[in-house]
Amino acid sequence: QVQLVESGGGLVQAGRSLRLSCAASGIVFSINAMDWYRQVPGKQRELVAEITSGGSTKYADSVKGRFTISGNNALNTVYLQMNSLKPEDTAVYFCNARGLQLGGTRFDSWGQGIQVTVSS
Repeated sequence: QVQLVESGGGLVQAGRSLRLSCAASGIVFSINAMDWYRQVPGKQRELVAEITSGGSTKYADSVKGRFTISGNNALNTVYLQMNSLKPEDTAVYFCNARGLQLGGTRFDSWGQGIQVTVSS
């Protein structure tokens, strides 16, 4: 399995930037994709951004043009650069990793989440 640890969250004023990091540890065969999700109380967790091992990325419409996901080739470190932050970006952000374990079985791991608060 993969253990994920997020960092870089905090309190920031609207219009400013933050960069979240997600560090993966553990021995696996491959990490095929890493995602950032976010969740606010009372709402479903939503996909914010994804990057695959092939370098493809996708974003939620609400963050396109403002957020950028990036990572190293092995996807054991992934970043989410968040620019022009808005109060509606306030949420707990979670890192998610999907891939294959050494035995060939799939894994789907989550970090513990990190708070991002954007003040108006």
